[in-house]
Amino acid sequence: MRERLAESERPTEPGRSAEAEEFVWYAAYGSNVHTARLRAYLAGGAPPGAECVYPGCRDASEPVRSTAVELPGAVYFATESPVWHGGRAFYDPGARGVAYGRAHLLRAGQFSDLVAQEMGRPAGTDLDLTGAVARGRLALGPGRYETLVCAGALDGLPVLTFTAPWALADVPPRPPSPAYVRHLAAGLYEAGAWGADEIARYLAGLPGAAGLWTAAEVRELLGGAAVSAAPGGPPARPVRR
Repeated sequence: MRERLAESERPTEPGRSAEAEEFVWYAAYGSNVHTARLRAYLAGGAPPGAECVYPGCRDASEPVRSTAVELPGAVYFATESPVWHGGRAFYDPGARGVAYGRAHLLRAGQFSDLVAQEMGRPAGTDLDLTGAVARGRLALGPGRYETLVCAGALDGLPVLTFTAPWALADVPPRPPSPAYVRHLAAGLYEAGAWGADEIARYLAGLPGAAGLWTAAEVRELLGGAAVSAAPGGPPARPVRR
């Protein structure tokens, strides 16, 4: 069963159904770490750097909260992105490591519509997330982002994301493009939990980027606007299984 926020934390908008009041954390580890891109999935439109227009969610409201998180497992780059023209990010919850990301507190219906858009399916159908929460993993199809993963819990609510059905070791790595690396770095920096140098080391060390990108090159993509120290935000919150 999906848990609910405490009564004091729940929105009190009139006319909203009980189903729409169920909340989950959506853990973004790829392009949706950047809020401008996430907003396109929620409200519709073409995010910066994208060549497609997203229809948006039935509920276009902003996340109730967003927080920097560290997930058990590893992010890696593989396959070819038609948008970014290089490797794209996937998450392997069974690999050794720590994955940096941003958890967005969404209504379950919003998460369902976001998953549909990522998989190129029509939005508007509520997913039954209980299987993913109970078993930790649920395949909705064979596609590259059609496997739901429950990475753990945060504040008593499930932390859900989506990835490929394969593991890190099952697919050849592919280096990400400069535009994609810049986008990920900027989104992680925007989260406020990690400094620019830490983010640069993290991204440069991920499978698919390691040995082909250096921390100095990633750091340069962030530009002079990012300082080396953490930008004063709260520390990342570890997600525990």
